[in-house]
Amino acid sequence: MSRGQPRFLLRLLKMSRSHDLLSPPVLVSACLLGLPTRYDGTALSPEALPEEIKSRILIPVCPEQLGGLPTPRPRQEFRGGSGREALEGKARVVNEEGIDVTESFLRAAKIVCRIAELAGAKEAYFKEGSPSCGVERVTVNGAKASGSGVTTAALMEMGITVYPCD
Repeated sequence: MSRGQPRFLLRLLKMSRSHDLLSPPVLVSACLLGLPTRYDGTALSPEALPEEIKSRILIPVCPEQLGGLPTPRPRQEFRGGSGREALEGKARVVNEEGIDVTESFLRAAKIVCRIAELAGAKEAYFKEGSPSCGVERVTVNGAKASGSGVTTAALMEMGITVYPCD
């Protein structure tokens, strides 16, 4: 047994007392866990998350950061459709400066899907309205519209259930 193993086992034992280790882990928008990953560098309160998942292993993800975009970053919106259409090459994600950032969003979706696969996640709780994480609504051509974000659409294609959080 190496020197680091006893500490690791103690941490695992502590975690098992406060977390449901039998249920698959859950992906969560990092900003919903109080991490300053939003486009403007702020965080949201974890109070938006349902109580029933708080005992599960939560995996924070910020698709925009994973896709290589900085924080803070300009606001982004869809042009020509939402996340599903972006995955099909029929819509674009453009920031408020007019720069096309679609490739960063597509790269992010692939990375988050890989994280979900590696972790065995079957559910995600994502920030509603985000061009990556939106579940039921996003901004398209300057207006709120029905649709999902790029990462949400990719996860749903994998059969992962994604729940919206405001």
